[in-house]
Amino acid sequence: MKKRYVLPLAVLLYFIPTPVFAEETGASMASTLGAVTLIPPLVAIILAFITKNVVMSLFFGIFSGTIIAQYAGGANLLTGLIYGFTDIVDYILESLADPWNAGIILQVLVIGGLIALITSSGGARAIAESLARKAKGPISTQLVTWVLGLLIFFDDYANALIVGPIMRPVSDKMKISRERLAFVIDATAAPIAGIALISTWIGYEVGLINDAYQSIGQDVNAYGIFLQTIPYRFYNILMLFFVVLTSATLREFGSMKKAQERARDTHELIAKGSTAVSEDEELEVVAKGQPSIWSALVPIGSLILFSFIGFYTDGRQTLLESGDSAIIETIQNAPFSFVTLRETFGASDASVVLFQAALIASIIALVMGVSKGHFSFSKGIDIWVNGMKTLMITGVILLLAWSLSGVMGELGTADYLVSLLSDTMPPFLLPTVIFLLGAVISFATGTSYGTMGILMPLAIPLATAMQPENAEFIVMSTGAVLTGAIFGDHSSPISDTTILSSMGAGSNLLDHVKTQLPYALTVAGISIVFGYLPTAFGMNVYVVLAIGFAAVIAVVFLFGKKVDTTAKMEK
Repeated sequence: MKKRYVLPLAVLLYFIPTPVFAEETGASMASTLGAVTLIPPLVAIILAFITKNVVMSLFFGIFSGTIIAQYAGGANLLTGLIYGFTDIVDYILESLADPWNAGIILQVLVIGGLIALITSSGGARAIAESLARKAKGPISTQLVTWVLGLLIFFDDYANALIVGPIMRPVSDKMKISRERLAFVIDATAAPIAGIALISTWIGYEVGLINDAYQSIGQDVNAYGIFLQTIPYRFYNILMLFFVVLTSATLREFGSMKKAQERARDTHELIAKGSTAVSEDEELEVVAKGQPSIWSALVPIGSLILFSFIGFYTDGRQTLLESGDSAIIETIQNAPFSFVTLRETFGASDASVVLFQAALIASIIALVMGVSKGHFSFSKGIDIWVNGMKTLMITGVILLLAWSLSGVMGELGTADYLVSLLSDTMPPFLLPTVIFLLGAVISFATGTSYGTMGILMPLAIPLATAMQPENAEFIVMSTGAVLTGAIFGDHSSPISDTTILSSMGAGSNLLDHVKTQLPYALTVAGISIVFGYLPTAFGMNVYVVLAIGFAAVIAVVFLFGKKVDTTAKMEK
C-alpha cells in the first residue's frame, strides 16, 4: 500500500475507512471499468484543447484517474476525492524517485544551463555571423539559414531566437519575404531538435519511451529505441529535405509563392496592413570580450564527445557484467567494431551518460567564458542556473506525464484500448492514426511535449497488442507519436516555436502560419502516403525514405514555380 503523507486532512482521514487502492485491483480494472478507463487521457486532451495549458490538463487527467481508482476500490464520494488527491503526490514522488527519471530531469536541466552559457558568451552568434557572410544571393542565403538551423540542433528555442536576428538583415537585402525566412527557421527548429542525438528534447522523448515500454513489462534501452525511431520520423526528415530543395531551386507554391512574388515585385517584405512580431526579444549575450565561434564549438563538441565516450564505456561495463559470452568475446576481440559500438551504445544508461556529459561541457563552457573575460565566475554560475530555470517547466511536464502514464497503467487504459481496437482496426492503419491524432492534439494545444506525454502510454501498448512479435511495428508507432506531435506543433499558431520563429524573422505571426501551413500539410501527406502506410505493410524503411524524397521532388517541381526575389532588384 502506498505511503500516506501528512496533510491538514489527517484527522478527518483517521475517522474514514481506508479504501482499497489501485494496485490491489489493477489487473482487473480494464475488464470491470471498460470505457471509464479512457477518462484520464480524455480529460487531459479535452482540457488541453480548451485551456491550452498542458500542466493543468495533465494534472486534472491524473486526478480524474486517481478518483476513478478509489471508487473502483470501494471508496465513497468523500474518501475518493481526498485519497484521489493525495495519490497524485504518490505518483509524482514515485516518478521522481526512479533513478532513470531523475537522471533524465537532471540532464534536461543541465543542458539548459549549458545552452545559456554558450549563448551568453556569444559563441552561437559568432558562428551565425561567420556563416551569414557567405550568403551572396537568395539561394545561398536560404541554404546558410538552413545550415545554421542544423548547427543549432540542441534546442528549438535557441534556434529560432539566434538564427532569425542574424539572417534577417541578409535576407532583407536579398528581398526574401519575412514569411519565407520564418518558414526556413521554423522548419529547422523542432524538426531537427526532435531527432538530434543530443538536445533538450531527447531527455523528454527517451523518458516517455522508457516509461511506456515498462508499462507493458519490457525493460529496454530507451535511448536505443529512440535511435531506432529516427528513420521512421518521416515528417522531420522530409521537411528538412523540403526546405533545402525549395531553397536551392527557389520554387514556391501556394501562399508562399504569393509572398515571395510580393517581395520581388514590390519590395514589401511584410504584407501591407500586417505587423511584425516584436523583434526585440532574443537570447541575451553578455560577453564583454570579442565573441568567438570556439566558445560554442568547444562546449558542444565536448558534449558530443563525452556522450559518445560515456555511451561506450557505460555500455561496455554493463555488457561485460551481463555474462553473455558471445557479446563479451566480441567486445574483447573487436572493441571498436560496428557490432561492439551498436551493442555498447544500446546497453548504456543514457540518462546518466548525457547528464555527466552535459555537466562536463557546462564546466568547460564556464571556464572558457571566465578565461576569455566574457563574464566573471559568479556571473557564469548565475547564467548557468538561470538557463536551467528556463527548462524547469519541461521537468514539471515530464513528472506529470509519467504520473498520468502510471495512472493509466493501473486503470488498464491501454488494455481496454487494445481489446477495443485490436480486433477492429487494421494494424497497418495504426501508425497513421497515431500520427494524425498527435497532429490534431498538438495543433490545437500548441505543444508537442504535452501531446507526446498523452499519447505515448497508449500507442506502445496498442502496437504491442496488435503485432506482439513485430518489434519494428512498435518502434514505427513510437516514431509516429513523436513525429505527429512535432507536425501539429510546427503548424500551430499558438506554438511557442511558431511564435519565436516569427519573432526572430520579424514576420507577422498569422502570415507566417498561413504561408507555412500548405507546406506542412504537403509534407505530412507525403509522410503518410509514402511513409507510414507502406512501412506498416512491411516495406523497408530506407526504401520508403527514398520514395518519400522522390515524392517531395515531384511535388516541388510539379506545383512549384521559380521565384527569384533578386530578379527585379534595382541595379
